[in-house]
Amino acid sequence: MRPEPMRQRLRRSSTLGAALLTALALTGCALGPNFHQPKPHTAASFLTNRPAITAPDGVSQGKVDLAWWRSFQDPDLTSLENAAIRQNLDVRIATQRLAEAQAQAQIEGATLYPNLNFAGSLTREGPSKKGVFTALSGSGSNTSTSTNAASTAGGSASSIGGGGIPGSAIQPFNLFQYGFSSVFDFDLWGKNRRAVEASLAAVQASRDARRAVLLNTEAEVAQTYINLRAEQTVLRITEDNLKSADHIAGLTGERAQAGLANALDVADAQAQAASIRSKLPALHAAIDADINQLSLLLGRGPEALRAELITPGSVPPVPPVVPIGLPSQLLQRRPDVREASAKLHEATAEIGVAKADFFPDISLSGSVSLQALQFSNLNQLAAVTYAIGPQITLPIFEGGKLTGQLHLRTAEQKAAAIDYAKTVLTAFHQVDNALTAYDQEQNTYAALRTEVTESERALGLAQERYREGLADYLQVLTAQQTALTATQAEAESLAQVSTDLVKLYQALGGGWQPIYPAAAS
Repeated sequence: MRPEPMRQRLRRSSTLGAALLTALALTGCALGPNFHQPKPHTAASFLTNRPAITAPDGVSQGKVDLAWWRSFQDPDLTSLENAAIRQNLDVRIATQRLAEAQAQAQIEGATLYPNLNFAGSLTREGPSKKGVFTALSGSGSNTSTSTNAASTAGGSASSIGGGGIPGSAIQPFNLFQYGFSSVFDFDLWGKNRRAVEASLAAVQASRDARRAVLLNTEAEVAQTYINLRAEQTVLRITEDNLKSADHIAGLTGERAQAGLANALDVADAQAQAASIRSKLPALHAAIDADINQLSLLLGRGPEALRAELITPGSVPPVPPVVPIGLPSQLLQRRPDVREASAKLHEATAEIGVAKADFFPDISLSGSVSLQALQFSNLNQLAAVTYAIGPQITLPIFEGGKLTGQLHLRTAEQKAAAIDYAKTVLTAFHQVDNALTAYDQEQNTYAALRTEVTESERALGLAQERYREGLADYLQVLTAQQTALTATQAEAESLAQVSTDLVKLYQALGGGWQPIYPAAAS
């Protein structure tokens, strides 16, 4: 029987390829639900005790102000924030998590294209004397003849028996082969496309997760820096009060020697000075801890920033106006909301992957290569061998595995939807709480400023009356304690105002427009 001519084989392959291309044209569908961005209800303005703020005409959403800390106009804070963005270890870890997600998306994307591989081999094969080649070898006389022929050929190529099968004479032979092979999955049901969609959504989730880590790091750096400056301010106030208390204690001792004060006054004055002095070690420890925390946030060792930050500085003041934006813009700006949305998208796409597993998988594989028993024959057209054809895999019985996977993906998608709704609701609560805290703390600070002014005036009057012998030391002691408490509370409240602003920026996901006026200048 003569072998089929090459032209006829190629024509038959073309017919098969056309049929498969027709099937390929049907691959536009993808099983499973399509993702639609949720649109939760939002109010016209954020709900606080302040007058409602509405957007002016033509407000632009623009880009998020990622450098919101610059509104404090503190060079040291700006320098620390810029360094933390580059050096913080959590941010660097999140960056690598994003790279992992991008690499996984690249892997998934490769399933949409046919693969092409090259392979080459040299095989020395010795057929079994009791195997399939023996059954195909034909009569014993043919075997004998073939054996003689193989001996004449020197064994470099196999002998051919009566059936024309290489190796039928049970002689070892060499087989040279190299060529290309390819496989393409038609993805009729969109399984691969849904997997790619899910992986791209995972990339977006990782990108937003990194932004969330970055925002939290920026906020922590700002809060720690504000705490440091507040503690340095309290330390300065405490040291000033200690000097005043030591002076009063010395004056009381002199008055006692002159018979103008008693031993109780002296003991009270010295006890007051000792009480103030006892607060200094804790303040020094808190300052050192804040400096070390900033070093950690910058990915550096302990004491690395001590020389830079140990010099006392003031608490960075808040700007006169604060961008807050609109509730509808918050959903586009908050990285945790965006991450929750991306995870919901990913979970939705995974349902399509699970549904596609119920349907047959159809792929086309093909190969073309050169094969010969002698290396010198590989350059001949007769050495060409090829194979092409479709492959179908249809799940018949999986013991409930596919149904379980679909139920799992559906439950995950519902959980992701609930998580998204919770994240949105939490975001609005955090903004509302932050606005209220920022507003009320400014009122507290304004009241404390008045208290400090009056307590310092009362202390001055008490000290003057005591020096003139018109008042006992108890009045001075009481006025001094009141002034010290009020001054420290004022410094702490000023720091809390700045800290509340940082929390507001964090809740908003960055600076924005329109503006939110400050309650106290």
